[in-house]
Amino acid sequence: MSTQTGLDIGGHKIVRDERVKERNRAQRLLIRPEMGAAIGAVCIFVFFLVVAPPFRTPEALATVLYASSTIGIMACAVALLMIGGEFDLSSGVAVTTSSLAASMLAYNLHLNLWAGAALALIVALAVGFLNGYLVMKTKIPSFLITLGTLLMLTGINLAGTKLISGQVATPSVNDMQGWDSAQTVFASSWPIFGVEVRITVFWWLLFTAAATYVLFKTRIGNWIFAVGGDQESARAVGVPVTMVKVGLFMFVGFAAWFAGMHLLFTFNTVQSGQGVGNEFIYIIAAVIGGCLLTGGYGTAIGAAIGAFIFGMAQQGIVYAGWNPDWFKFFMGVMLLFAVIANNAFRNYAAKR
Repeated sequence: MSTQTGLDIGGHKIVRDERVKERNRAQRLLIRPEMGAAIGAVCIFVFFLVVAPPFRTPEALATVLYASSTIGIMACAVALLMIGGEFDLSSGVAVTTSSLAASMLAYNLHLNLWAGAALALIVALAVGFLNGYLVMKTKIPSFLITLGTLLMLTGINLAGTKLISGQVATPSVNDMQGWDSAQTVFASSWPIFGVEVRITVFWWLLFTAAATYVLFKTRIGNWIFAVGGDQESARAVGVPVTMVKVGLFMFVGFAAWFAGMHLLFTFNTVQSGQGVGNEFIYIIAAVIGGCLLTGGYGTAIGAAIGAFIFGMAQQGIVYAGWNPDWFKFFMGVMLLFAVIANNAFRNYAAKR
């Protein structure tokens, strides 16, 4: 056993066990999963402040936060699923599925839009449940199960919309009952110090705060880390592994529904082919924020920082007057930087 010795006030020799040695505040900050992303976010923010003068305005910040929030709501749920040791490649298309279901069910059944949204929520939760159930019962990796779901939802979105509406987009629903109140909840703006801030920014912060509380202050959070770290060991000590993982997939479904409602009540109509590829943005935001691909490690705050980095890159490139095609290059650089930085911080934590 490694020990340290010293003298107390009375001059007596005391022995301390290094295993219980307290870290100072700087050390505790450095070993946080999201620290690499936080440093990267500060660097990117300063970079665009320098190279893009329009980026310095409050209106630009509001735009960046809005772009970040539309990614961050989904990244929050995807991060929790990744901490639990699983992936959902259908999450991007599930957003479109939710908005299509709400619009077409309400329009064709002559329902209040809130009723259509409620039915779409059932659809989204059912997709999440199916993903989780199949992963747990078949023992097939979630990467493959949800890849199949991605392809099925993509086909349903396109073929179903064409079959029902005769086109690739849903009909306009802004003259139907429930539009105004639903738009207020999912797609309105609030004036903050004279700048219009989209309501999704506040929802994003609420999602992140709630997920952080669950992860670090509740038994469910302990279960999520446990099943992501070692599923069989977690089961051996009584953790309801199947319930936890199915619940995480359903939470991704809920987040997809929420993002889908924002999509519908912002643009009125929905293109049935959109959403493909967004799942990688959500996963990359979570990885940039410190989540491990192997599970058991990460935070919702890290995913929020990763989403903020995406928002800054998307809008900063535009404000700088560069070709938007550079965004994907920038995204790749950030992913590599985040993985290397996060690995360095984890190694530091292990040595300490």
